[in-house]
Amino acid sequence: MTRIVWLLVAALLIIGCRQRQEEENTVNDYETMVVTRTDITLEESYPASIEGRQSVKIIPRVEGYLRSVAVKEGQRVRRGQVLFVLDPATYHAEVKSAAANVAVARAAVDNAQLNYDSRKNLHEKNIVSDYDLKCAATALAMAKAQAQQATAQLESARVNLSYTVLRSPSDGVVGTLPYRVGDYVSPNLQDGLTTVADSREMYVYFSLTERDIMSRMGDDGALARVVTAFPAVTLKLADGSTYPKPGRVESISGVVDSSTGSVSARAVFPNADGLLLSGGSGSIVIPYEMKQVIVIPQAATFEIQDKVYVYKVVDGHARLAIVKVMPASDGQCYVVTAGLAAGETIIAAGASYVKEGQKIHPKQRVK
Repeated sequence: MTRIVWLLVAALLIIGCRQRQEEENTVNDYETMVVTRTDITLEESYPASIEGRQSVKIIPRVEGYLRSVAVKEGQRVRRGQVLFVLDPATYHAEVKSAAANVAVARAAVDNAQLNYDSRKNLHEKNIVSDYDLKCAATALAMAKAQAQQATAQLESARVNLSYTVLRSPSDGVVGTLPYRVGDYVSPNLQDGLTTVADSREMYVYFSLTERDIMSRMGDDGALARVVTAFPAVTLKLADGSTYPKPGRVESISGVVDSSTGSVSARAVFPNADGLLLSGGSGSIVIPYEMKQVIVIPQAATFEIQDKVYVYKVVDGHARLAIVKVMPASDGQCYVVTAGLAAGETIIAAGASYVKEGQKIHPKQRVK
């Protein structure tokens, strides 16, 4: 019985060896490529928020009832354009009252001046004492001070009257209008009557990783030069479309957020057509040039347990090799960071169907 078992085992081994030999002797056609080094531009994407270059809350400086709303939501306005008008009746009355007080004060100054002049003449003739002259001078000074105070109150009343007309502080786009004609408003409004966002240029805020900044500083030497050396960036909008005009990175914070390990940055995009909206979101796309790197098609690789493999062609046979890669921007290629050298030949497609040691007949690669 034992002898029979050994015979069966021997037969299976012989069959297995023959099959392995047949597989090794079987020549298969596969696309191959010679690994070379080349320059490539990758793209890195970062979530971003969009804001107007200047966004100003329109908050009334005096209280009163809204008499008119001169704009509509989303309307483009120019600097100095009227936005809102408050009921000016109370402030007109204050101006008239202050003007009357100025007239009274000026009359008091004239009267005090006459009294002083009279006392002075009498003092020169030794008819009145020094005390009487000083009292007259003091009264004149007080009258003049009261006149100045009345004049200041008149100016304040006129300024308050001017505040009943609210004008746009800059060119921009009007935001929401939560208040209507007849509403009572005051300087205590936290959100204001509306906002005016200067949208000729838009700020796009995003965050870079500390690794990104350090690698760029390694190339350019300093943070200030990193900003200057940054290439033009593009913006992908929330709907997946790409904004047609490029932007530039304008500033990078020199402080790493300890909670996120990131550095805040800001890019500027022109927005003359008004396509970008303040408060929107998107993604900043930054090109990143890599010099003299190895690029292979993803079809030349396969993955097992988080490791990426390729088959090198050595002396006409497939030899398995582990490589380290990073995805290229086109989604079809990998940049190889370790595991391959220029001049080596690999199977360019169908690597997952190849077996170790299999004979390979190179087939011209179709590009």
